[in-house]
Amino acid sequence: MTADIVTDLFEEHRPVLTGVAYRMLGRIADAEDVVQEAWLRWSSVPREDVREPRAFLVRITTRLAIDRLRQVQTRREAYVGPWLPEPLVTDFGPAVPDTAERAVLADSVSVAVLVVLESLSPLERAVFVLREAFGFPFAEIAATLDRTEAAVRQIAGRARRHVEERKPRYDVDPAQRRDLTQRFLAAAAGGDIEELMTLLAPDVRLVGDSGGKTKAPLRIIESRDKVGRFLAAVAHGQSTDMDFRFMELNGGPAVLVLSDGKPDSVFQVDIRDGIIQCVYIVRNPDKLVGLAAE
Repeated sequence: MTADIVTDLFEEHRPVLTGVAYRMLGRIADAEDVVQEAWLRWSSVPREDVREPRAFLVRITTRLAIDRLRQVQTRREAYVGPWLPEPLVTDFGPAVPDTAERAVLADSVSVAVLVVLESLSPLERAVFVLREAFGFPFAEIAATLDRTEAAVRQIAGRARRHVEERKPRYDVDPAQRRDLTQRFLAAAAGGDIEELMTLLAPDVRLVGDSGGKTKAPLRIIESRDKVGRFLAAVAHGQSTDMDFRFMELNGGPAVLVLSDGKPDSVFQVDIRDGIIQCVYIVRNPDKLVGLAAE
């Protein structure tokens, strides 16, 4: 196998490898590091040892991601304030034409699901990602994780129940979600607390991630009154050089706030029954670097 073929094979599978690593780790830089390490191992392995390149690459990437996740979980225990995944620009493109498949991929990378995945063990998270997001057969997952198929099925069932019990059950038309996101932005940016109150659920939650590096709530804010007043206060104190850009992040509409042309924060909302159930705000500058060129 020539060097060009080795490279081409890896690039062919890179989107899947990156998708697995990001869903495992929730941070783009960590995912890219894992994929780069997978490339180094792939490029040095004897070709006669690889019968199925895709299975081999997914196995390497998953195991590396598990190791990396165990390392970063220690860092996250000392994280200042709530932790949210790094915003990911999602464009599944023509390679994923089927609506049902797109929906599965979008849901598996949503902020709400990635937050729930944080509560799984690294092994449970790997099984869930490979099975639920990418549809890998149980036998292949078992080989990847060096477990029996029966054990993997048991882990998958446990992980699925855990996620289903904890993730929000929101079934919203994409157009409605975008419309409500736009209305939310207009009300929040204008400090229109009356309009905000009509958009927020009584038990709405606001989760802000700053990593202690900029201003954001260090605890989750709960209730319509508290969240509405917080957002109105933020709007009142914002500078006049703010610009807003709608994007698709983590499989859904989001608002990127720019200050002096630089990413300042990202807003996303979860919606159920036509009202906002949760507001996510990412302000940690380390997690916004990748959006600077978007």
